[in-house]
Amino acid sequence: MAYLYSKAKNPFKLRLFASVSLMGVVPLGSLHAQTSVGAAEAATDAQDMQDQDIVVTGSRVIRNGNESPSPVTVVQTQDVLQMRPGTLAEALNILPVFSGSKGTTSNPSTTGATVGGNGNANQLNLRNLGPNRTLILLDGYRVPPTSYNNVVDVDIIPQLLIQRVDTVTGGVSAVYGSDAVAGVVNYVLDKKFEGLRLQGNSGISQRGDNRKLDAGFAVGKSFLNDRGHIELSYQYIDMQGIPARSDRAFINRANMTGAGTTANPYVLGQDLRQSGFPFGGLITTGVLANRVFATDGVLQPFQAGLATGTSGVQIGGDGGYYDSTLAGKLRAHQVFGRFDYELSDNIAAYVQISGNNKLNQNYSDPLRLNGVTLSSSNPFLAAQYRTQLANAGQTTFRLSQLTGNNTRLESRSTSDQWVGWAGLDGKFGDWRWGVNYSHGRSVLDVTLNRNPDYQRLAAALDAVVGPGGQIVCNITVTNPTAPVGQGCSPYNPFGPTAASQASLDYILISSFYKATTDQDHVSGHIAGSPFSTWAGPINVAVSGEWRKLRFFADSSLKPSDLRNCTGLRFNCTSTQAISDFTFANTPRISQTVYEGAVEVELPLVRDVPFIQALNLNGAARYTHYDTSGNYWTWKIGGDWRVADTLRFRGTISRDIRAPTLFELFSPPVSIPGNVIDLLTGQTPSVPIVTAGNPNLTAEVGKTATVGFIWQPTSRLSLTVDAYSIKVSGAITTVSGNAPAQQNACYDSGGSSFFCSLQSRPLGYGRTAANMAAGNAVTEWRGTYLNYSEISTKGIDAEINYSTSLFGRPALARLMAAYQPHIYFVQAGAPTIDQGGAAFGPSGFNPSADTRISGFVRFQPFEGVSVDILERWRSAMKLSGDPSVVITDNHISPFATTSLTLTFDIKVGTGKAQLSFNVENLFDATPPIGGYLTNGTRAGLRDGFVPGDDVVGRAFNAGLRATF
Repeated sequence: MAYLYSKAKNPFKLRLFASVSLMGVVPLGSLHAQTSVGAAEAATDAQDMQDQDIVVTGSRVIRNGNESPSPVTVVQTQDVLQMRPGTLAEALNILPVFSGSKGTTSNPSTTGATVGGNGNANQLNLRNLGPNRTLILLDGYRVPPTSYNNVVDVDIIPQLLIQRVDTVTGGVSAVYGSDAVAGVVNYVLDKKFEGLRLQGNSGISQRGDNRKLDAGFAVGKSFLNDRGHIELSYQYIDMQGIPARSDRAFINRANMTGAGTTANPYVLGQDLRQSGFPFGGLITTGVLANRVFATDGVLQPFQAGLATGTSGVQIGGDGGYYDSTLAGKLRAHQVFGRFDYELSDNIAAYVQISGNNKLNQNYSDPLRLNGVTLSSSNPFLAAQYRTQLANAGQTTFRLSQLTGNNTRLESRSTSDQWVGWAGLDGKFGDWRWGVNYSHGRSVLDVTLNRNPDYQRLAAALDAVVGPGGQIVCNITVTNPTAPVGQGCSPYNPFGPTAASQASLDYILISSFYKATTDQDHVSGHIAGSPFSTWAGPINVAVSGEWRKLRFFADSSLKPSDLRNCTGLRFNCTSTQAISDFTFANTPRISQTVYEGAVEVELPLVRDVPFIQALNLNGAARYTHYDTSGNYWTWKIGGDWRVADTLRFRGTISRDIRAPTLFELFSPPVSIPGNVIDLLTGQTPSVPIVTAGNPNLTAEVGKTATVGFIWQPTSRLSLTVDAYSIKVSGAITTVSGNAPAQQNACYDSGGSSFFCSLQSRPLGYGRTAANMAAGNAVTEWRGTYLNYSEISTKGIDAEINYSTSLFGRPALARLMAAYQPHIYFVQAGAPTIDQGGAAFGPSGFNPSADTRISGFVRFQPFEGVSVDILERWRSAMKLSGDPSVVITDNHISPFATTSLTLTFDIKVGTGKAQLSFNVENLFDATPPIGGYLTNGTRAGLRDGFVPGDDVVGRAFNAGLRATF
C-alpha cells in the first residue's frame, strides 16, 4: 500500500478513510475537492507522495499500493478520533469490516482471567471470526500478545504517534505468520515527527455519566544533520464508565426466558426478577414460609410476579435482581519512545519502547444466600417470629436472599504491558534488508474484591447471644481458636439493609490472580529485484522468524482451596471450594516457533490492449510449532489494471491459526453457573469446569477475494470486494451447557459425545425418569477441540465522491459490509449461523448481516469543517441456533448519528484545532435483547446487542495543537 500521508498543501482533504484503490499516485483517501484546488496542486500532492518512503501493508515486495491484490483500508488517526472520541480501538470499530470486537460496553466479564486475559480489554475483531484470528502489527512487526490466549489489547499502541491504521481484509499468514486468518491491522508510526503536539479531549453523556478525559503530548526532534531522530509521547485516558445497568432504564433487566421447546419457547422479557431471591430475604421452609423481609426485621407475605418459562424467574413481584456494570471503567497511562540513527548512508539503527499501565474495573454478582440454614433462636430475628418457630417445634429454617449493590463482586484488572524493539534497516543497490528483535512482557493483576468466602459466611450466619449479652458468632463461643472464626462479625440477613458493614467486611474478601506473559521475537528479511523482464522488475523477499512465548500464573484462591468446617454447625461442606470465583495456578509453560518465508512479485504483461498492467504476487511460508506441529501456508494474488479508470484484483490463500498456550494447557477452571437444564427444566447452581487440550493442532483457513476499483472521474470512485473464508479444524470451546449441545445429547439417548460434557445422577435420554427434577445436572464441562468448521462469505463496498456545495468543498464516503452468514459447523450438533445474529455461545459475537458507515464533510467557511457520521446495522436474529424455538426471533435495526464541528486556529508559528462533537445526536435507544441461557440471572448480562450505543447522546470537546 502506498504511503498515504503526504505534505499536501490543500487544507481540506478527506483523510478519514482510504482504500488502496486508485490507478494513479494520489489515492482517493487524499483526494481533495478539485473545485478548490485545481490540477496544479494535485500534481504537487502527487510529487509529494512520490518523495515519501513506500510502506505496503500485506506484502514485503510490493512497492506501490495501487498494485496490491489485497484490499487495504486506511484510517487517518486524527480524523477518525475526531469523529469517535475515546480510544483509537473504539474509533476503529466504526469501520464496517470490524464486527464483534470487545470493549468497555461488551458485557465485561468479572472472571476475565478464566479466559486468558482481561475481560474488559479492547480487542479488534475482523469479520467476527474472533480477535484471535486478527493479527495486530506495529509498522509491519507482530505485536506480542498481552495475554496467553494470544490476543492483543490494542491500548498498548502509542495512539498519539500513530499516523494511520491500515486494515488488510483477507488471509495473509504466508506474509506475517499464524493468526492472520481474517486479516491484519497494522498501526503505522509517524517516525519522523518534528515539533510538539498537545492533545486534550473531555466528554460526558447527556445523563451525566460515562465521563471521559484524554490528554497527552508528543515531541519529536532531529539532530546531527538529520541523521538522528528522537520522539516521545505520553497519553492519559480516564473513562469513568457506567457502573450499573439500571442507569439505562430502557434495558429494564431484559433477557430471555424459557427452554427453547415448542411447549416452552424462548421469550424475550423485561423487568425480570429472581423469584426465590428477594433483596430482604425469603423464608422458604416451615411455619414462616413464603414470607419476605421487605423492610428490616419485619415479615410480610411474598408477592409473586408473573411466571415465565424459566424456573425461578418472574416478571415483576418482590424478587430481587442483578445490576452489573453497563460500561466498564478504564484508566490508562501510555508511554512511547523511539530513537533512530543513520549509521551510514545505507544503514540505520533504531530502538523503541512502548508501555501501557491500565486499570479496568467492573461490578457483577452480589452476595447470594441460597437456602441457607438458620437457627430458630437467631437473636437478629424478632422475638415474635422466634416464638412462632418454637411453638411449631422448628429448631431451624431456611432463607434465600440476593443482597444489594454494596456487595457486588468488583473486578479490578491492572495490566502492565511493555514491548521493546531494536533493529537495523539497510539497503545495497536496489535491495533492502532489516533485522529486528522485540521483547514483550504483559503482567495482568486481577483483584476480586467482595469475593464471598463461604466458610466465613457459614460462621457469620450462625449468630448467638454471647456472654456479655452482645450478639456474636457462635463459633467464637464454642470454638474460639478455630481459624475461620477469627474476627468473625455476625451477619443479619433479615432485611434489605439489616447487615452491618463489619459483617460484610468479614464475609467478602479480596482474592488475587497474577498472570505473566513473555515473548521474545527475532526476525529478518531481505527484499529486492534480482532482474527485470519486459513487463518490469521481478521483486523477491525472503524472511525468517523465531519467537518464544512463555506464560505462568499464580492465584491466592484456587479451586483446590476447600472450606474448613471445623466448629461450624450449618451451611458448610468441606468438599466444596471456599469461593465460587477461584483461579488455578499455571506452572511455567512455553511455545517456540520457527518460520521461513519467500514472496515474489512477478509482472506479466504491461501496456498492451486492455492490459495496462498485469502483476502476479505469490508467497509461501513454512512454520514449525514445538507444541502443535509443522505447517505450510501460501498466498497467490493478481492485479489487472485495465486502464487508469478500472482495475481488478484477487487473491487465494491458505492460512493457519495455531492453538494458544491457554487452549493447550489451561488447568481446569471452575466458575459458577445457573444454566437451564433442558432435560429436567431445572436451573441448578452448579460449576462449569473448562480445561485445555494438549492434543490440539492448528486450524487451517482458506480465503479467496476478488474485487474491482472503478474511478470514472477524479471526483468519484467505487470499490467492491467479495470474499469467501473457510476455516477447517477450528478450535472451539465446546461446552455441555449450550442449548445445541444439550439437545444433541438428549436426542441421542446418551450416545452423543456431548453427553460427556455434563454429569447427572441418572440417564440422558428423554424418558420420564430422566426428565424428573431428581436427575438435574450436577456439573457442566467444557474443553477445546479442533471440532468446528467456520465459513463465511460477503461483500465490502466503498463509494467516494467529492464536489462543491454553495461554492465550498464537500466530500462524502459510504462504506458497507454485507456478511449474510457465518456458519459454525460441529459434527453431531446443529449448524449455528451467527451471520445476522445478535447473541451466541461463548466466542460467538454479534454480527449484523449489513453494516454501513457514511461520512460527510463540508467546509462552509475557511478554517471551519462540519463532519457527519452515520452508522447503521440491519435487523438481527436473537440467535442463529436452529435447534431451539424462539418467540419473535428478531431485533430491530439500529442507527446513530454523530456531528463534529472543527475550527482551525493559528497559534503563533503553530496551528491548532478546536472541535466540538455530539455522539448519538438524536439520542437513539437501541433495541433490547439477550442470550438464550443468560435469563437465569436477571440483570447480570445482556439486555442489548454489544456494539450498539447504550450510552446515548454524549458531548465532547477537544483541542489539538502542533508547534
